[in-house]
Amino acid sequence: MKKTIIMTALLLSGFAFQKVSAQIHVDLRLNIASQPVWGPVGYDHVEYYYMPDINAFYYVPNRQYVYQERGRWIFSASLPPRYHDYDVYSGYKVVVNEPTPYCHVKTYRSKYGGFKGHHDQEIIRNSQDSKYFQIKEHPQHDKWQRDNGRNNNGDHNKDHNKDNKHNRDRRN
Repeated sequence: MKKTIIMTALLLSGFAFQKVSAQIHVDLRLNIASQPVWGPVGYDHVEYYYMPDINAFYYVPNRQYVYQERGRWIFSASLPPRYHDYDVYSGYKVVVNEPTPYCHVKTYRSKYGGFKGHHDQEIIRNSQDSKYFQIKEHPQHDKWQRDNGRNNNGDHNKDHNKDNKHNRDRRN
């Protein structure tokens, strides 16, 4: 009887562990706050953007552009001078969630080359969807911080302020 109870407990704890692991995995997949304000709206998770106008990528987790130079892929925080006329805010971006998409650049070039010159994509900076307000560069970020009771460290202080007001009122 003891063995049956122990086996049942182990089995149930294994299921509970799997459920917790799955929930953690889902939470790690969201990266809204890491996306640049010039990215297109509508995505909770983005690994790369492909930019057909310049045949280059942007790697969101490291905030790096990925472009070819003399047959090699370069990872850089900024675009090279040859792209000085390219506007990341108005250029079309394709969301790519696969590892190393630049290794398949010919596929992306043929599949999305028709989007060159398109400037009709809504970007995060112009969105009024509050889920994007957490992005530091979004115009509504400061208001979002105030409304959500966050101080400069990102800590919640709304309840703390309520308690202080309550204590001041009681003293008077």
